[in-house]
Order: sequence, then structure tokens, then C-alpha cells
Amino acid sequence: MDKLLRLLSTNSGFTTVEIASMLGEPEDYIKAQIKEYENKGVIKGYQAVVNWEEVGESYVEALIELRVTPKKETGFDEMAKRCMAFDEVESVYLMAGAYDFALIVRGETMQDIAMFVAKKLSTIDDVLSTSTHFIMRRYKDRGMNLMSPDDCSDERSLIL
Repeated sequence: MDKLLRLLSTNSGFTTVEIASMLGEPEDYIKAQIKEYENKGVIKGYQAVVNWEEVGESYVEALIELRVTPKKETGFDEMAKRCMAFDEVESVYLMAGAYDFALIVRGETMQDIAMFVAKKLSTIDDVLSTSTHFIMRRYKDRGMNLMSPDDCSDERSLIL
């Protein structure tokens, strides 16, 4: 993998000066490479990994497994586009195995997600089945440890 892309995917907050120093390249070259990657669509955007539990924002996330019948002409692409169009859907992945898609869905409550699945997702033609798994807690997200130092202490005691 390209070293520049690896650095940016690890921390998009690095300045071009910092990246140039880390890679031993001129800053102008780094700026040009980043611009080229953005223009080609290799770099789609920049995001911070936020530990929402620390912010205190209340929301619910679920991983939804989706089995579908692919279209003869477009395969799975048409279904992916339909799923991506929903505001509730944060991520769509084509999978190999027991189901075809994995969707990460976000709502304010479990009921919001349940209604999304019941009224929007499962009613789409060619959806064969869904299976919803509520995400209880994120420990690591996109390579970032979300556990606070307090979470890492082992307070178990030995009872004899």
C-alpha cells in the first residue's frame, strides 16, 4: 500500500509538512499527490474517529445482515445503491458467506432501527431476509482503541 495513503488513513490530521518529513519527500510533492488522489476519487473524504460514549451523545447502532436476490443485469450494485440512499445507513458492505450485505445503521433508539428494518428495508423487492444485531459497545473503531485507561484496569479479586 502507498505509504502516503497509509499515513492519511491512520491520521488525516497530519499536516503536509509532517507527512513530508515522515516520508522524506518535498512538501510540494506531498500536496500534489494528495490533490491527485482526491481528484481521482482514491481519497473520498476525511473523518475523525469519535468516541461518542465520551461525548455523551445517545444513539443506537446495529449491524444488519441482508440476504437478497441479485438482479440479472446489475448483480448486487442496484441493491447497494438502494440501501445507500437511506439516511439511517452509514455503511454498506458486500459480503461472502451466509448473507449478501452487511449494513451499519444508526438511529436514536432501538425502536427507530426496528421500524427502519420493518418498514423500509425488509419491504424492498428482492430482499429475502434480514438479521439485526445491535452494537452494544465499540472497543476499537477503524484501528483506534476507544477504551479509556479506566476501562483497562482489572478489578477482579480472587476469592479463596
